[in-house]
Amino acid sequence: MKLFASIFLLAVSTIAHSQKQDAINGLWTGDATAHGQQVPVHLQITGSANDLQAALLNGPEKSPASSVSLTGNHLLITFNYYARTLDAILTNGHLAGTFGTASTRYPIDLTPDTQTSKLTPAPTQTIDGDWEIAVKSAKGESAWQLHVTPQPHSPQLEAVIQRIDGDTGSLYGSWTGQAYTVSHFTAAGPALYSLTPQPDGTLLVSNLLRADINDQQNLVARRPAQARAAQLPGPTDPTQQTTVKDPTARFAFSSPDLSGKVVSNTDPQFDGKVVIVAIGGSWCPNCHDEAPFLQSLYKQFHAQGLEIVNLSFEEADQLKDPVRLRAFIARYGLTYTVLLAGQTEQLTEKVPQAVNLNCWPTSFFLGRDGRVREVHAGFAGPANPADHQALIHEVTELVQTLIAEPVPTQNASR
Repeated sequence: MKLFASIFLLAVSTIAHSQKQDAINGLWTGDATAHGQQVPVHLQITGSANDLQAALLNGPEKSPASSVSLTGNHLLITFNYYARTLDAILTNGHLAGTFGTASTRYPIDLTPDTQTSKLTPAPTQTIDGDWEIAVKSAKGESAWQLHVTPQPHSPQLEAVIQRIDGDTGSLYGSWTGQAYTVSHFTAAGPALYSLTPQPDGTLLVSNLLRADINDQQNLVARRPAQARAAQLPGPTDPTQQTTVKDPTARFAFSSPDLSGKVVSNTDPQFDGKVVIVAIGGSWCPNCHDEAPFLQSLYKQFHAQGLEIVNLSFEEADQLKDPVRLRAFIARYGLTYTVLLAGQTEQLTEKVPQAVNLNCWPTSFFLGRDGRVREVHAGFAGPANPADHQALIHEVTELVQTLIAEPVPTQNASR
C-alpha cells in the first residue's frame, strides 16, 4: 500500500511538473519599463524539464541564455556574458519580474504571444535609405549615420545608427501614428528611438531612453545630399578619430592576464610580429560584435605572424573576479591574449601614447617593428551590413599588408 502511494505521488508530481513545463514553453511577448518608457520584449523558451533553453529575440537575431532554471513558479534566466539576469514569477499564464544587472533592474511583464497585434499603416512618405544625423558629440564627431531598411511584406522596418564608437544594433519597429518607433531588447539591454518625418524632408530623431541628455533629443537627420548642400560635415573617418603622440615610438602595453601573469609588448611572443592591440571591455556591446571578427583574423593569420592582444577595461568588482569577462571569452571561443588592463576611467592613464582615445572599442595596428601603423575607432557590426563588410575587407587587407613586410632585425625593431 505504501509503495502504491509513493508511486501515485511520484506520478502526480511528474504530471504537475510536465504541465508547468508546457506552460512555460513558447514565445512570450510584452514590455520592459526603462526610464519611464515601454520597450517591447520577445522571449523564446524551449526544451525539456531538465534542459530548458531561452533566448531574447530581436527580429531574426537571438541573444541566447547561458542558463535557465524553473523552480516551482520561479523562472531565472542568466546571460552571463553580460552579467544580466531575467528573474520572474509565473502566475496564471503571466510572467512578471525584472531584467538587468545587480545594480540596474528593469520591470518586465510578459504573456504568451498570440500574434493578434495590428500595425498602423505607414504614411506614404518613405524614410527608407541612408541619412546623416547632425550631432555635437562629446567624442568630437559632427554626424552619425542612420540606415533604414524596409521589411519584406510588412509595414515594419529595421534601422541602425552608426556612431564613431559603433552601432546601436538592429532596431525594429513601425509607424505609430505620429512617428516610427524602433527598438530592441537584447542581452545587452534596451534601446528605443523615435523617427519623425518633417515637412521639409528631414527626420527628427530622439533617443527615448535618454530624455535627460539634450544631445540625444530632437536631432535632425538629412539625406547625405541635403547635408552636403547645407555644408554640414559628414561622419568622422574611424581611422582619423584617434592618433598616437609619437608614431616612431614602439607601442607599449603591460597588464596581467586572467591567471595573473603580466604580459608586455617586450615579451618574446611579440618580437617581429604584427600585433593588433584591441581596447575594449566585456560590458561593451560593440566589443561583443568585434570579438568574433578578431578571433577569425587570429585563426587565419596567427601562423603567419599575427598576434592579438585585448586590453580589457572593466569595473572594479569585475577586475577582482572577472566572471563576465571569462563568459565573454568562452562565448566567442577567444584564443588570443586577453589582459585585465584596469578600470574604464583609467583608459588615458593606461594607454598614455594615444591621443583622443575615447571610443569602445578602438584597435591599434602595429607593424612588425612594434610601431602603430593605423588606429581604428569603433566597430561597425553585423547590424550595419554594408559598413561591416567594408570594415572586414579593409582590416583584412591591412593585416595582409603588414604581414607581408619583412621582419626587422632586433636592433631596428627596438
